[in-house]
Amino acid sequence: MKFYRHLYVSDSIRNLEKVKWKLRHNAGQITIYIIALAKSDDQLDIFHCSLLQQRFYDKKDLFVVGLASGYGEAVDMVVALTEKVAAETGGADIKKYILDHR
Repeated sequence: MKFYRHLYVSDSIRNLEKVKWKLRHNAGQITIYIIALAKSDDQLDIFHCSLLQQRFYDKKDLFVVGLASGYGEAVDMVVALTEKVAAETGGADIKKYILDHR
């Protein structure tokens, strides 16, 4: 699992390093949602951190772009990121923007 250098973090997450540690060590967290680059043709994925605890999920190649405390905050973060990318590039290719700025 890799984290974006300019990681987007919601204001309600108090101790970022502790949250990252728990994600890396499969410790449970109730409210944390992950925003990651999609492995498919989609731009981003939003999912609850409990998905990482599943055996079938390969988290080695996971590139985390943002962490949010709740699904609503994750959606708001993606909307803000999309608006930022559109304003700076004139397009909506979030995946390319993030990979170019990592």
